[in-house]
Amino acid sequence: MKILLSLLLPGAAAFTSPALTIARSAVRAPTFLSATPDDPSPPLSDRRAALLDAAALAALLASPALPAFAADAPAAALPPTRVVVAGATGQTGRRILERLANIPAISVVAGVRNVEKATASLSESSTVVRGAMIQQVGSVNTAGVTFAHIDVVQDSAEAIAAVLQGADSLVIATGFIPGNPLKMTAEAHKVDNLGTIRLVDAAKMANVRKIVLVSSILTNGREWGQEKSAGFVITNAFGQVLDEKIVAEKYLRASGLDYTIVRPGGLKAKPPTGQLKVSAEDTLNSGEISRDLVADVCVAAISDRWASNKVLEIIEDDGTKPKAFNGLNM
Repeated sequence: MKILLSLLLPGAAAFTSPALTIARSAVRAPTFLSATPDDPSPPLSDRRAALLDAAALAALLASPALPAFAADAPAAALPPTRVVVAGATGQTGRRILERLANIPAISVVAGVRNVEKATASLSESSTVVRGAMIQQVGSVNTAGVTFAHIDVVQDSAEAIAAVLQGADSLVIATGFIPGNPLKMTAEAHKVDNLGTIRLVDAAKMANVRKIVLVSSILTNGREWGQEKSAGFVITNAFGQVLDEKIVAEKYLRASGLDYTIVRPGGLKAKPPTGQLKVSAEDTLNSGEISRDLVADVCVAAISDRWASNKVLEIIEDDGTKPKAFNGLNM
C-alpha cells in the first residue's frame, strides 16, 4: 500500500518509497493520506483503511532502511545517526522516543529532568495526573535508549549543548503543564518560550543540523485573524501559551538551522481512527489528532527532505465535523 503525504511544497513531481509516497503541491488547501498519488482529491477512507494507513507509516519508520529520496530533493545532510528527544517523558515525547528506539541505525538519547525517575516511568504503564489532565501512559522499551539530564528551565544553553554533542538531530517535545492558575503564565513563558529558545541556542553550539519542534495549531492565530476564535481564546487563556510558542517558533526559523515545526490539533491518547490531514501553516483552527500520528510525523520529518524548513499543521479526519481545538490536551 502506498501513502500520499502532501507537504504543500511547490514545483516537483511525487516520488515513491517502499511504503511512503511524498508529493508536493502548490495548493494551500488541506490534503490527506490516501491510496495513490494519481488522485489529488481522493475520498476519505473508512476506519479500517485509515488504521492500515497509520500502520504502514509506522512500519516504514521502524524499518532499518530510511526512505529513498528523489534525485531533485532539496539538499540535506546525511540521514540521522544520533537523535536527542527533549521532553521524552511527555505523552508525545515518549511515543517519539519509542519509534526512534526501534530504528537500529539510530542512537537515541532521552533528554529528561530526572534520569532515575524517567527511567522508571518510561518502563511502566500507568494513569497519571498532569496538571488539569488525567492521562493513560503506556510503557516504552528503553533497552537501546541513553538517558541524559536536560532541564530547559534550570540548565544553561552551554550545559544543554554538552548533552547534545555528537547529535545531528533534536526533537523538541517539551511544554508546560497547566496547573496553578497563578503560575501558568510564568511557567508557559519559562518552558514554551525561553526553554525552547535555550534548546535552539544549545543546538547551534553543538552543531546539531536538524530540529523538529512540536508546537500547536493556532500558535500564530493573531497574525491570521483568529485571536477571537474559540480555539485561540480558550487555549491561550492557559498561560498565554500560544503567544509564548510563537516567539520560540520565530526564533527557530531565524536560527539558520534546518527545522520542521509540527503543529498538531488537540491531542488524543487513543490510536488514530481517521486519516492524517496535513495542511500549510496558518490554515487549521480546529480538529484533533492521535498522539501516535503526531509521533509518526515528527520522526518522518527528521529525515524527510521535503519537510525541510517547513511548518506542518496536522489533524485527524475521521469524516465528522472537527471539534473545537482545546489546548488543554497539548
